[in-house]
Amino acid sequence: MKILMVLTSHDQLGNSGQKTGFWLEEFAAPYYRFLDAGATLILASPKGGQPPLDPKSDAADAQTDATRRFAEDPAAQRVLAQTRILAEVNARDYDALFYPGGHGPLWDLAEDAVSIALIEAFIAAGKPVAAVCHAPGVLRHVKGADGHPLVQAKRVTGFANSEEAAVQLTEVVPFLVEGMLKANGGHYSKAADWQAHIEQDGLLITGQNPASSAAAADALLDLLRG
Repeated sequence: MKILMVLTSHDQLGNSGQKTGFWLEEFAAPYYRFLDAGATLILASPKGGQPPLDPKSDAADAQTDATRRFAEDPAAQRVLAQTRILAEVNARDYDALFYPGGHGPLWDLAEDAVSIALIEAFIAAGKPVAAVCHAPGVLRHVKGADGHPLVQAKRVTGFANSEEAAVQLTEVVPFLVEGMLKANGGHYSKAADWQAHIEQDGLLITGQNPASSAAAADALLDLLRG
């Protein structure tokens, strides 16, 4: 199993003056699920190199077993610091695609032509794609083979409007994940705020929030194992 994980390169939270990036738990939990399952992991980002970490995700109240493991894992830290440039990866080389969230992807990956084409190539080749929390935002412009939005008529989830309101960023983000998925014809569902919830429809796996990261990774592994 060879899995490509794609992280954001965007570090500015709109015009708020705050920093953003990827959310640590949403990277660390899947990273170790995949690693412990024997998968080969390759990391990429639009700019390559060290992707920006949302500082809030490294706060004491955001720590999990996976993030604590990452903090004590120099090898994993080196891998993260050396992500490949997204434009230089080829869908043919991988078996599955995973997008950790954080607010960053709403600005760069959602609008990135390389990322959009990559997702379309994976789906067309019958390879699974998973995205968690804000990362389902990367599906905003992705089309299926029929030319319609990939999420149209599919069961999907992602960061809920109520969760965005709870972190007081509704007016800061470029779009709301829940609203976009619904506007593109997705059959959106959610659990209570901050509770784990995933949806799987064919090759597409989506997770609602950070707590859903491990479950989304497990679902991807189940697809790969057939």
